[in-house]
Amino acid sequence: MLDLNPEQFILKPSFATINCEPNWQWKRRDKPIPNYDLFYVWNGEGNLILNDQNYNLKRGSCFLFRPGDWTTATHNPQNPLILTYIHFDIEKVPRMIPGPYRVLQDTITFESLLTRYVRLFLIKTFGSETEGKLILKQLMIQLLREEQQEEEHVDQTKNTLLAAIQEIANYVQQHPGEDHSVESLAARANFSPRYFSRKFKEIIGQTVRSYIVEVRIKRAEHLLHYTGMTVTEVARALGYSNLHFFSRQFKNYTGKAPSEIR
Repeated sequence: MLDLNPEQFILKPSFATINCEPNWQWKRRDKPIPNYDLFYVWNGEGNLILNDQNYNLKRGSCFLFRPGDWTTATHNPQNPLILTYIHFDIEKVPRMIPGPYRVLQDTITFESLLTRYVRLFLIKTFGSETEGKLILKQLMIQLLREEQQEEEHVDQTKNTLLAAIQEIANYVQQHPGEDHSVESLAARANFSPRYFSRKFKEIIGQTVRSYIVEVRIKRAEHLLHYTGMTVTEVARALGYSNLHFFSRQFKNYTGKAPSEIR
């Protein structure tokens, strides 16, 4: 939409801001939507189905329906919808186009543009069509801007999460003998144990517990090879109080008994 000349918008006479009646519903039509339709919820609550996908409607819900879309909608009669819709066409499909749905964060800017657009055509206003096309482009830019900001936020969150999980993995490597648990490591990362466990496995490729065991056994191999420590000393250094349990874990991981390595 950024590269789109406003003159390429073809404005349609179908637009309005409406307070929906309690028995309002948007029934499925015999044919799909024939043009673009910008659909925005000012207030109320309801449900909309777009091409068999379900969306909850609330303040800030915004859709950009495309030609060929199938839609149905209902709302809560006790909290009816207030919405604006604007139909239009485009002479040439733009290189960038907003997604079909989002909940807007900057509602003030978007709502002021919608209000200006609708008022332009309530009475005969000089230059209304030219200004209407400019406003429509501003609305599209606002949608694209929010999409970009959301993507940047998601990327930042992913980077923060990755750094936190890697810090925990590094901490376990540096302190293999500590009494690590999912709960203690999750608390260190400021995550809930369930969320931490899931994300740790996604990023590291194994569960928290299996990673702790792997780090300990690798450290045990090194100590047995190069330090002259006994099997008992290595087990104790790595937090094992049960020598038999340590030996079993060691053999399960390496295929050899600790005494063979030493």
